Amino acid sequence: MRSNQNTLFQGEQVREALKHAFVKLDPRILVRNPVMFTVEIGTVVMLVVTIFSLSNASQGSFGYNFTIFLVLLLTVLFANFAEAIAEARGKAQAESLRKTRAETPARLVVNGSEKQVMSSLLKKGDVFICETGDTIPTDGEIIEGIATIDESAITGESAPVIRESGGDKSSVTGGTKVLSDRIKVMVTTQPGESFLDRMIALVEGASRQKTPNEIALTILLAGFTLIFVIVCVTLKPFGDYANTPITIAAFISLFVCLIPTTIGGLLSAIGIAGMDRALRANVITKSGKAVETAGDLDTLLLDKTGTITIGNRKATNFYPATGVNEADFIKACILSSLADETPEGKSIVELAELDKNRVPVKAPKDSVFIKFSAETRSSGLDTPDGLRVRKGAFDSIRNIVLKAGNTFPNGVEDRVKTIASNGGTPLVVSQNEKVLGVIELQDIIKTGIFERFERLRKMGVKTVMVTGDNPLTAKFIAEKAGVDDFIAEAKPEDKMNYIKKEQQGGKLVAMMGDGTNDAPALAQADVGVAMNSGTQAAKEAGNMVDLDNDPTKLIEIVEIGKQLLMTRGTLTTFSIANDVAKYFAIVPALFMVSIPSLRALNVMDLHSPQSAILSAVIFNAIIIPLLIPLALRGVEYKPIGASALLRRNLLIYGLGGVLIPFVGIKLIDLVVAVFI
Repeated sequence: MRSNQNTLFQGEQVREALKHAFVKLDPRILVRNPVMFTVEIGTVVMLVVTIFSLSNASQGSFGYNFTIFLVLLLTVLFANFAEAIAEARGKAQAESLRKTRAETPARLVVNGSEKQVMSSLLKKGDVFICETGDTIPTDGEIIEGIATIDESAITGESAPVIRESGGDKSSVTGGTKVLSDRIKVMVTTQPGESFLDRMIALVEGASRQKTPNEIALTILLAGFTLIFVIVCVTLKPFGDYANTPITIAAFISLFVCLIPTTIGGLLSAIGIAGMDRALRANVITKSGKAVETAGDLDTLLLDKTGTITIGNRKATNFYPATGVNEADFIKACILSSLADETPEGKSIVELAELDKNRVPVKAPKDSVFIKFSAETRSSGLDTPDGLRVRKGAFDSIRNIVLKAGNTFPNGVEDRVKTIASNGGTPLVVSQNEKVLGVIELQDIIKTGIFERFERLRKMGVKTVMVTGDNPLTAKFIAEKAGVDDFIAEAKPEDKMNYIKKEQQGGKLVAMMGDGTNDAPALAQADVGVAMNSGTQAAKEAGNMVDLDNDPTKLIEIVEIGKQLLMTRGTLTTFSIANDVAKYFAIVPALFMVSIPSLRALNVMDLHSPQSAILSAVIFNAIIIPLLIPLALRGVEYKPIGASALLRRNLLIYGLGGVLIPFVGIKLIDLVVAVFI
């Protein structure tokens, strides 16, 4: 579902946003934005004053008042346009998703037989069958079979993925396509509540609510607005004292220029754009709060298997016991793994096949394959001629050997300890209850994972690996991967307890997972990121879903969150800073005739009080659309530390917020002075 919209403003979206900019003039809609609502009230007052000035010039000329009215109206429209263009981008993505969600025939299983129905008729708990070439009609979990799935309609990625029953990769999404094999799927959602339906609702903004930070900033801006109401009111007696009549247009212009209209006009657009950027990174967020919280994360918990490592241990070495021929040992390793369908078992055969001198090994006819079980913790085969080959955990094979009255070689035991201390998994192989040697399995750490964790560390995020391995193996993997901490032999409650402990210390915690056993921790975490390939329980528990199933995606999520917070903070800084310049434009110009000493404050040397007011309100209006691209794209984030970021942003947006209006207002004044 990657967007191909590389430009911020597309024709259709702009036309839609322009229309909604006028729709949003409805006071019932605009009242949710206190700053712009007061600007709209001022616009209505100026309309009345403009009409009054047709017959009475006591409040200034008709042309002057009409210009002020028009600029104030444009100020509100520009603010509405900023919010509407952000919403239009989300709606455009929703429309592309609707094209993906088509009515699809489904092969419903009823009393053991198949019945073809349309996807809209499927209910939670129903079971349907999909084979090669079929489009999966709705969300569900595979309860039987394994298949290759094309998820490009949802994720935009062309590489197929494997989904199978009984594990943490059992979830399938409606609209994706089966490329091979046959699966039986149980529906996990009600009609109209599929993952795709929820995505459409989210990107359209139907369920978007203001975040706590956004609400707090809105209250702050409302407070500023109230303060400047009082400031402007006190100018009336000051004007009377100075024998300088102040027109209604001057009062309203000063008020609109002093209140933080820039951030007030862009605040909603910034919030919507934050969720939009997450979606463009193929992350569905269930609330804007989740994106915002990601920007302040302190701790990240993530599973070792499939996240830090590739997910399957691979055979890396064969170590025959003293006195055992290497070829005989490798032959026994192959025989014990021929019927082993696990990735580990297949990797043993693959490693053996790398030996060019190897003689092909086949199991004798009528051999009995012994499957791995949790009780025996071993597997192997028995041949008709009495050969018994076993492969399994150290303690399990040792018990078999000792029970038969044989000895367990010290050299093999030392090798087992060495492999374990290096983060590997040792598998001991025996033949007729005699030890032949050890196979070393290693977790393969994903390429570039160390650098990614280093990047998170620079962002101030502590990484914690969660694994079921013993502490020795966990410590080795943690050091090799570059994580800051680890939880070994972890149970679901251990993850929960760690998250709660961090939260009690005032920290914000993220958890990434894909299994049902991860659901409690995903729900407890401040940011719970579930893999789209994971179980339905995991996706329901988290407040984000990663469509790409990329465990390191949190780096992008954190950057998007920090970018959202920075964008809001920098534009707030800019908005408040440029109010200073507008103050020095209007107030000295209003009183410099009656109070000549105020000429010293007219640092811009503006032409007249009328030109100063017009220049300030015009600049105040046009700065909003000029900043829309920044609000939508976000301020560039670099992991350089909070204090360095603060200094950079104060220098660029604080100082820039003061200097740019001085230049802009002066240039506008030069033009306005020609027409006054």
